[in-house]
Amino acid sequence: MGVIAINFNQQPTTKMTSQEIRQQFLDFFKSKEHLIVPSAPIVLKDDPTLMFSNSGMTQFKDYFLGYKEPKSSRIADTQKCLRVSGKHNDLDDVGRDTYHHTMFEMLGNWSFGDYFKKEAITWAWELLTEVYKIPKENLYVTIFEGDEKESLERDNEAYDLWKQFISEDRIINGNKKDNFWEMGASGPCGPCSEIHVDLRSAEEKAKVSGLDLVNNDHPQVVEIWNLVFMQFNRKADGTLENLPAKHIDTGMGFERLCMALQQKESNYDTDVFTPLIAKVEELSGKKYTGILTDEKDIAIRVVVDHIRAVSFAIADGQLPSNGGAGYVIRRILRRGISYAYRFLDRKEPFLFELVAVLQNQMGKFFPELEKQGNLVAEVIKSEEESFLKTIENGLLRVEKLIQQTITDGKKVLPSEEVFELYDTYGFPDDLTRIIAEEKGLTIDETGFEAEMTKQKQRSKKDSAAKVYDWVILEEKPETFVGYDQLETETYITRYRKIENKDGEFYQIVLSNSPFYPEGGGQVGDKGVIENATESFEVLETKKENGLIISLINALPKDAGAVFYAKVNAADRRNSQANHSVTHLLHEALRDVLGTHVEQKGSYVGPDYLRFDFSHFSKMTEEELTLVESKVNAKIKENLALQEFRNIPIKEALEKGAMALFGEKYGDNVRLIQFGTSKELCGGTHVKSTSEIGHFKIVSESSAAAGIRRIEAISGDKSEEYFKNLETQFTEVSQLLKSKDLIKSIEKLLEENSVLKAEIELFKKEKAKDEIQNWKNDFEEKNGKKLLVKKTSLDAASIKDIVFQLKKENSNSVIIIISDAGDKPMITVGVSTDLESTYHAGNIVKELAKEIQGGGGGNPGFATAGGKNLKGIENAYQKALEI
Repeated sequence: MGVIAINFNQQPTTKMTSQEIRQQFLDFFKSKEHLIVPSAPIVLKDDPTLMFSNSGMTQFKDYFLGYKEPKSSRIADTQKCLRVSGKHNDLDDVGRDTYHHTMFEMLGNWSFGDYFKKEAITWAWELLTEVYKIPKENLYVTIFEGDEKESLERDNEAYDLWKQFISEDRIINGNKKDNFWEMGASGPCGPCSEIHVDLRSAEEKAKVSGLDLVNNDHPQVVEIWNLVFMQFNRKADGTLENLPAKHIDTGMGFERLCMALQQKESNYDTDVFTPLIAKVEELSGKKYTGILTDEKDIAIRVVVDHIRAVSFAIADGQLPSNGGAGYVIRRILRRGISYAYRFLDRKEPFLFELVAVLQNQMGKFFPELEKQGNLVAEVIKSEEESFLKTIENGLLRVEKLIQQTITDGKKVLPSEEVFELYDTYGFPDDLTRIIAEEKGLTIDETGFEAEMTKQKQRSKKDSAAKVYDWVILEEKPETFVGYDQLETETYITRYRKIENKDGEFYQIVLSNSPFYPEGGGQVGDKGVIENATESFEVLETKKENGLIISLINALPKDAGAVFYAKVNAADRRNSQANHSVTHLLHEALRDVLGTHVEQKGSYVGPDYLRFDFSHFSKMTEEELTLVESKVNAKIKENLALQEFRNIPIKEALEKGAMALFGEKYGDNVRLIQFGTSKELCGGTHVKSTSEIGHFKIVSESSAAAGIRRIEAISGDKSEEYFKNLETQFTEVSQLLKSKDLIKSIEKLLEENSVLKAEIELFKKEKAKDEIQNWKNDFEEKNGKKLLVKKTSLDAASIKDIVFQLKKENSNSVIIIISDAGDKPMITVGVSTDLESTYHAGNIVKELAKEIQGGGGGNPGFATAGGKNLKGIENAYQKALEI
């Protein structure tokens, strides 16, 4: 390869902006004949081992494993990364030091079977010392010292190469933890060589050598670049095997590099963060001083860090939710809101206003942030509003809990209730702790930790799955034939056992698979593989590392035999009808609502479809009807499928194809066209729109801020829907003995209204009688009056009676136990002058145990419902003892 000449106009490091630093990195490796590629989405959709990109190498994993061919053997990029779950989790450190982040950029250069250690080390030294002008005496490097247990030798090759550039006393042996890089429990791995920079003053360096501070969490002696020499694959059983070829995987922390080049003592003092901090100062009225232990400054660091992570995740297609990756994003955002609420006195949404600042900073390099900025801000604002309400409601619950604890004469809040506030209501446990301390109380820390441990164990048990290594029967490329065939002759090329809470299963890969793997919103195919002697149900089909994997519940006796694979044809037919109709629906929504509409997620199964799209208001009935009619008109046109299976993405986009939100596309794509509807899609589809039959919208609702959701049916399910309506119409006609249902129902409603009025009058009269009967039934006890009664009156009537009786009777406690509607209910009233002695909420909570129920209220009035009617008598007797 020839060398491309490039002129680096080096500026003084103190004036170099973060954008210039990023650009110089990419330009340098472009001069070394690297292809510059964009960052992959931060959210991973097709990797069962990871939720998020946690390193620069994630998008290239298939290249390291040999599943895919890279478009170039040399690549460089800057990759958005998120480390908030699993093995790589920095969340708890964020805000409390100067250099850990949830979302960060990883600058990287890659070699896929091309160059190895020599070039990686040489170019790293050249870039840092000659281009970025970092003083050589400020740098230290580490190498892998070896590991006897794994039979891994010391990396003497890296040591000898480093000796050419740096004195041997600056080359440090590192253990497996620091100098053997692994992406996860399994996958590509190898020894690594870290480069550390010492940013301390000359006086500090004279006192303590940087040699003693490397990898010791010193805030100014930090790792900035890790050169990973990828040569092994960690198998599920823990053993190592050689990769098909040796690769280079480097990762340089962009934020730390900026700290070094801009001569700052903290990442947060660089222009990566200072514009965001300035905006927080403006919005909060708080001044950032950069003190590590100052809660206000910690809060500002948390806010500016977390807004980056959440914004990029939403821009890449992951909305906050209550499960999976969405829960992680919601947790990060709520952590930021909580810190702002407690330490910046922000009781109103404001984090969403930082999105515009972030767009201005990073939109050039990450256009998805520029494009999705309005949506990101709307989603964050909505989440802020929701969680701030949660905090306000939680504060009321905490106050009640504190009052109850004080009333009981205790000093420690019970762990179960503190954990319930945290786990069920999302109220931050540290906020409960702070409020308790202000009242001279503590929380049961040991008990709370025990509850947390139990929850983690439950979660781990629910999701636990042991995955064994693949057993390779034949090294052969697997082929998906499901676009054209639902049945085919095939054989198993590899299998592996998995164990989870449901039992023992086997994942298989077929030489020819007709089973569509879950992806693009469409569910994976089910079906059967069979031959003359054995038959196995295919329970699901997914894709992993480029392999189509089907799940069966037992291993064939002869795994190498020839089988016949059959897709469940009815399910496939309905799924692909629903998938095709989502394309027509997308186009119709854009026609009716405007071109701002973009798909934001979908589910396509045999029973129904779900389609999420960007739109900022509820659709009207007229809009829904118009969309539905437009889709059905396209169905009636009998538009033939035009499929372009493997065309360059540029050509597809020139044809007018829509690229969907949050998806990452390769150089070649599949284009699906029905008339004017054109989308990039890998799913299965009908051959013509008439196969869809009919389209019916079932519901339209909000999925998140700025995101609407349509649920709909088509094909067989649409037919069933109208048959059910017809059956219901017939049954109602027979019941009403009329075919004019509207007129008959109007008559019924009028009669019902008259009867309701009569019943209400009857209830009021009965309530009056009860009040008169009960007035003389109060029992005097120690100068106080107690009334306990059983009745069948309804809740509203009882409430009126209780308030009237406690108003007329001072020093009184009133307990009414009802079985109205065969449901037990207890109502307690306490007159105002006794509220400091007796608490209605506490009384009702105690009595409700007898009816297997729960409830609460304030000191003067409380109610509880239950399940056990037989417990009414016990509750009555218990009430008499008060």
